[in-house]
Amino acid sequence: MNENPNTRQQFDEVIRMCREVYLAKMQDYGSSWRILRNPSLTDQIFIKASRIRSIEEKGIQKIEEGIRSEYIGIVNYSVISLIQLELLKNENLNLNKEEAEHLYNKYIHAAQDLMLKKNHDYGEAWREMRLSSLTDIIMMKLMRIKQIEDNQGKTFVSEGVESNYYDIINYSIFALIRMGI
Repeated sequence: MNENPNTRQQFDEVIRMCREVYLAKMQDYGSSWRILRNPSLTDQIFIKASRIRSIEEKGIQKIEEGIRSEYIGIVNYSVISLIQLELLKNENLNLNKEEAEHLYNKYIHAAQDLMLKKNHDYGEAWREMRLSSLTDIIMMKLMRIKQIEDNQGKTFVSEGVESNYYDIINYSIFALIRMGI
C-alpha cells in the first residue's frame, strides 16, 4: 500500500482545525489548564475517549456535541499534556497566547513528523482500520499512560508517556481524517 498523496494535506487541515479550537479556548480561558497535573489531563482525555466509545457502542448520543469535537479535544489535551511535561518545573501558570501557540506548534509538528515516519513504514494501514479500533487503541494508550503515571514514570522496557501521547494525537487525527474532517 503506497502513501496517499493527500495524507499530509489532510493532516495539516486537521491540525489547523484543532489549533483554532485551542487558540479560541486560550482566548476564553487563558492557560487555566496549567493548574492541572498530568494525571488529571490523562483523565480528561480518558473521559473524552470513553464518551466516543460509549457512543460507538450505543449508536446514539444524548448530548449534542459530537464525536468530532471529542477527537479534537483529545488532540488538544494530548498536546497540552506534552506542554505540561515540559513546563513541569515552571511555576508560572500564565502563558501568553504567543507562547502557548509556539508550544502547541512545537508538539503538534513533532507528532506530524512521527506520523510521516510511521506512515511510511506501516503503509497507511490506518486507512483500512475501523474507527472503533482507533478508539480502542487510544483507550489502550491511555491505560498505559495511567499505569506509567501510577508507577511515578518508571518503565522497564516500555516507551514513556510522551510516546503514548504522540500516538494518541496521531490516532485521533487519523479518526478525524477518516470521518471526513
